[in-house]
Amino acid sequence: MPEAAGHVPGGSRAEASAGAPRGGRGSGPVVAVAGGAAFTFGYAEHAELLQAAGAEVATFDPLRDEALPEGTAGVVIGGGFPEMYAADLAANEPLKRRIAAFPGPVAVECAGLLYLCESLDDHTMCGKIPAKAEMTPRLTLGYRDAVATRDSLLTRAGEPYRGHEFHRTAVTTDGEPLFRWEGGGDGHGDPLLTASYLHLHWAGTPSAAQRLVSSSRSPSALR
Repeated sequence: MPEAAGHVPGGSRAEASAGAPRGGRGSGPVVAVAGGAAFTFGYAEHAELLQAAGAEVATFDPLRDEALPEGTAGVVIGGGFPEMYAADLAANEPLKRRIAAFPGPVAVECAGLLYLCESLDDHTMCGKIPAKAEMTPRLTLGYRDAVATRDSLLTRAGEPYRGHEFHRTAVTTDGEPLFRWEGGGDGHGDPLLTASYLHLHWAGTPSAAQRLVSSSRSPSALR
């Protein structure tokens, strides 16, 4: 089952691929957006909002590319089918090492969250997040009215967010979740990271793209 097959009303679904254009408009910081067969779910408006905030958007395929696009200053990894491609994602050691060591801002959701974990079932992932993911028989599905518990790359403590979950995995980790909602919560965050199961449509929170691009220009400080 795909890690992200839902849809937020009013949004459009972008199918990224290795053959997609690698560049965007503008001459600002390069934000690399994952595509290819393993990461097929995203909203076209996200790229548009990144460009409007001054970024140049480039795509990369974690199944095939051994390096991030040249000049990458920020990374976005959305939803998709990591459980179907876990062995191939795990086999791309060069890219996993580069993402684990990437010093700039990283925003991921659902499938991207799993990719940044230490492992997905028996497959080694990037290890950028101290957590383990595994497939489960349970489908987690629904809209969430969430509140950020602290500042992170895209969030500020106390801000409300509305998103949806659609996955059959569970992530085992310690610590306070980045987002809380009635009956649950999840997520990891720090000044250079926002990682969660929640699919957020940035048109509802345009500050997300602005914060990511701002951090791509100056990753040492929250903006």
